[in-house]
Amino acid sequence: MRRISVLTIFPRMILAGTGEGIVSRAVQKGLVSIDVLDLRDFTEDRHRSVDDTPFGGGPGMVMKADPFFKGVESLGDPRGTRAVVLLSPRGRVFDQRTAERFARLDELVLLCGRYEGIDERVASHLATEELSLGDFVLTGGEAAALAAIEASVRLLPGALGDEESASLDSFSQGILDHPHFTRPATFRGLPVPEVLLSGDHEKIRRFRRKEALRATRERRVALFDTAPLTLEDRSLLRELEGEETGSRVAPQRIGMKR
Repeated sequence: MRRISVLTIFPRMILAGTGEGIVSRAVQKGLVSIDVLDLRDFTEDRHRSVDDTPFGGGPGMVMKADPFFKGVESLGDPRGTRAVVLLSPRGRVFDQRTAERFARLDELVLLCGRYEGIDERVASHLATEELSLGDFVLTGGEAAALAAIEASVRLLPGALGDEESASLDSFSQGILDHPHFTRPATFRGLPVPEVLLSGDHEKIRRFRRKEALRATRERRVALFDTAPLTLEDRSLLRELEGEETGSRVAPQRIGMKR
């Protein structure tokens, strides 16, 4: 991904959110550029109006199509692969696979709405897809845009200090991540699991995988429907079922189908 462009009426929200941490370092390294376009710069009236009353009546104001179209057109022709994404509560839920796809693009364009909504012609004739963070409503698309930017940029080669880190994240392997511990070995009477202090790398690997499966089983069991489980994973799940006979999760629900 060479360039990200964000169209918004609140540029400072995007600039503040991308000015620190991993995203900022990725920009400084030249891994990606982030352009923030003020939609009001693409208006023609003296009030720089980006919204108007809805046809057919109803509460609130609707954002005009014209500023969005002109803003995207100002970017020029696509330089390779491009996605134009409208952040919308009715969109498909953003996930790790989408972040991975965005990281492989040449250009990502994010459209941030406000008010009651955006003229439908933006969704039907300008955006290539609509995305949401989940089943709730935000005041605008800026928070969703920042989430999409960070999730995607951190996957770019060279963005993280440890290249292996992203591959071990929750969802990258289809399930949740395992628990993490650091010094001290005992904190307020709470010890770190002994296996992590053993120095036995194979036992540690197996323990971590089992705990990742346990976390997924307890918190996001539906992930097992699509997770690429190995034979060892299935063996570890059977161990968990034996340990947790009183679990509310039915064994046949946990990804045992081939």
